[in-house]
Amino acid sequence: MILTKEQQALLDGAQGETMAKVVKTLVMYGEAFGAERMVPVTSKYGHTVISFGIGVMKPVYELYDQLLAAGAVSKQPFSADPRPLDKNIPSSFLQDVVFKFMYSQQDRYEDQLRKLGLMDDNAYTCACYLPQAGNVPQRGEVLSWAESSAVVYANSVLGARCNRNSGIIELMGSIAGFVPEFGLLTDDGRKADWVVELRTSRLPDAQLLGSAVGMKVLEKVPYVKGLDKWLGTELTEDACAYLKDFGAAAASNGSVGLYHIDHLTPEAVDAGESLVRENAPVYVVDDAELERIKNGYPCIWKDLNATPKLCFMGCPHMNLSQLKDWTVRVEKALAAAGNKKVVIPTVFTTAPGVAKEFRQTEYAARLEATGVVLSTICPLMYMNNPLSKKMPVITSSNKLRTYTSARFYSDEEILAKITREGK
Repeated sequence: MILTKEQQALLDGAQGETMAKVVKTLVMYGEAFGAERMVPVTSKYGHTVISFGIGVMKPVYELYDQLLAAGAVSKQPFSADPRPLDKNIPSSFLQDVVFKFMYSQQDRYEDQLRKLGLMDDNAYTCACYLPQAGNVPQRGEVLSWAESSAVVYANSVLGARCNRNSGIIELMGSIAGFVPEFGLLTDDGRKADWVVELRTSRLPDAQLLGSAVGMKVLEKVPYVKGLDKWLGTELTEDACAYLKDFGAAAASNGSVGLYHIDHLTPEAVDAGESLVRENAPVYVVDDAELERIKNGYPCIWKDLNATPKLCFMGCPHMNLSQLKDWTVRVEKALAAAGNKKVVIPTVFTTAPGVAKEFRQTEYAARLEATGVVLSTICPLMYMNNPLSKKMPVITSSNKLRTYTSARFYSDEEILAKITREGK
């Protein structure tokens, strides 16, 4: 790898041994992927995927203490993934004990994040790119992020440039101020390897379509044709909400870090099908294919007929339009069923900034009246323990389904279950 004089000086120890190790790590990372140089991180803010103070992460805390002792802090203020705990979420006494034990280092870790450069104490969300979260990258900016759903959104919808890094690598990129140039940071790396032709009879469920695409193309870049028929050609708040969930499913059910939507996402609008590589394979998605994908999901509940004890919506976090829309949908479904409150404990999760703005609207009291809990928690972290794993939890998030024991249902099925069915 060819380094600038300033980068080489850092590697040689000009700012101390700790910074030299940071740069050496980035160099080794880049060389593993064939990078020939470093490029500056140009975004105003960073982001870290590690937001949970789990007790077994002792090496991480020790590493961060070393960085802080050496003054090796982030050159950018940064946001972080959601906190793992919220006392308002329904839980048993035993679960509370487990949570307290599991996340015994939460206070210590959050103190480290503040010293390393955390934006503020409310900067905890996986959807850091939402306007209310205050971390919206501009087109063409180079990022050093790792959160898969944020990376794919920033690359695809915002037109920023970021590889799918690891949690430690992302912080080191922000500390050094540069990252190795390869993959999705290059023009060639942003070319589409697959064409996805949509032939459904209606707008497909974002989670199912993302899952289908992710499992087919894996880490490659898809160019999706036909979705603009349903979403239009403007990146409205509703369209962005759809693409947020589509991308998160593609990133978790595969390893997609970038997608192009014909006539809609920035690079597809500018370059069109010239983005597609020659002889790229075509994947046709119709109603039958989506049904096949959905029917193939495993359920690891011990009792497949168990009554759900909890429902999570919002992985990644819901945006403002989704909260408003779901408030109305739940109200109407409850009225039709003759119920006043949801029949399954239900949690909608969102970013702190979105929650603050939502609570200033008429919808907040209406949602609360339905019995739905609004939270800024990370559902995945709630589920990531033996007791929660045994709970029959349902969700319409393909990301949560993939990483936990939560059972997947479509939005329509979820609405029916939480307002009238129970099972």
